[in-house]
Amino acid sequence: MTDSENIKEIKKLGEEIMIGGVRFKSNVLMAPLAGYTCFPFRLMAERLGAGSAYTEMVSADALKYNDKATTKLLYTDAREKLKCVQLLGAVPTVFERAVKSDLIQKFDVIDINMGCPVPNVIKSGEGCSLMDDIPRASKIIESCKRSGKVVSVKCRIGMNPQRIVIEEFARMCESSGADMITVHGRTRNMMYDGEPLYEYIALAKRSVSIPVFANGGIDSKEKAEEMMEKTGADGVMLARYGFENPLAFSLLTGREINDTKLSLILEQIDIAEELFDELYVLTYIKKLASYFMKKQPGTKRYKLDLYKCGKVSELRELCTAIFGSDDNAGLV
Repeated sequence: MTDSENIKEIKKLGEEIMIGGVRFKSNVLMAPLAGYTCFPFRLMAERLGAGSAYTEMVSADALKYNDKATTKLLYTDAREKLKCVQLLGAVPTVFERAVKSDLIQKFDVIDINMGCPVPNVIKSGEGCSLMDDIPRASKIIESCKRSGKVVSVKCRIGMNPQRIVIEEFARMCESSGADMITVHGRTRNMMYDGEPLYEYIALAKRSVSIPVFANGGIDSKEKAEEMMEKTGADGVMLARYGFENPLAFSLLTGREINDTKLSLILEQIDIAEELFDELYVLTYIKKLASYFMKKQPGTKRYKLDLYKCGKVSELRELCTAIFGSDDNAGLV
C-alpha cells in the first residue's frame, strides 16, 4: 500500500487551521528566511494569504544583549495580526530565559529551529544537529512551552540517509509539548538540493496527532498540491518560492487580489522607509527587486542600475521603470 493510500483525507490548500488554540487563517505559511522575512515582507505575505510568516532566525542567546540588530529582526506592531518568531540555540535554559524576554513576549507563536543545515550552526550543536540529540531537543521544547505560548518545531528528516529519525523525533516533539511541527523533507546532507523524500513527511504525519506541515522543493502550485497529496500534511510552508513570488500565497489560497509586482514593491518601500534607516531599506528592496526580476524578460539591463542606487528616491523611480510596463509578468 502506498503512502497516499494510507492517507484518509487530503486537506485543501487555503484552509483555516487551529494550532494550539491559535487560529491560522490559512494552511499556507511563510518560512523564516535569514535576511528576507523582515516585518514589511511578513505584512505583505499575510495580506496576500499566508496563514503566518515567521521572523528571520534569531539567536536565543543573543536576546540577552538586546542589541539593535536583534531588535530590528524582531520588530512588529499591531498591523501584524499573527506574530510568529523563530529561535535558534542549543541550551534549554537559554531558551527559557529568551522566551520570557520583553522582545519575545509580544509574539503569539515560538518556532524552534531544529532544521538549519549550515556548518557553523551544526558545529554549535544547533539547528539540525539537535535531531542527533533527542533528549536535549525535548528539554528545549519543554523550556519554550513553559512560556504558555504556542510552540512549533521546524526540522528535517534526519542528518543523513543512515540516520533518518523523523518518526521518533516527531513523537518526541508531541510528547514534549509542541503544538505543531514542520518537516523539511530532506536530510541535512542534502542541504537544499534533490527531490524531497515525501514518504518520511507522511511517516511523521502518521506518527503524531498534532498538525504537521510540509516544506522543501515547493516552487509552484502543482508542487504544493503534490506535496499535500503525497504526505497528507495539514499544510505547506513556502521558503524561497514565497520570497521569489509572494503572489504565490494568493494563488495557493484562492485569495482574490489586485496587486502587481509594481504595487507590491512600492508598498514594501513605503513600509520599510517608515521603520528603518536608508541603508537597510536599500539593501532589502534591492534583494526583493532582484527576485522579482528573475522571470521577467527584458530586465537584465536594469541590474547594474539597481545595485548602483544610493537613495531610496532613486530606487523608487527605478522600480517603477522596471515593473511598470508589464506588472504581472512572471509572478504567477
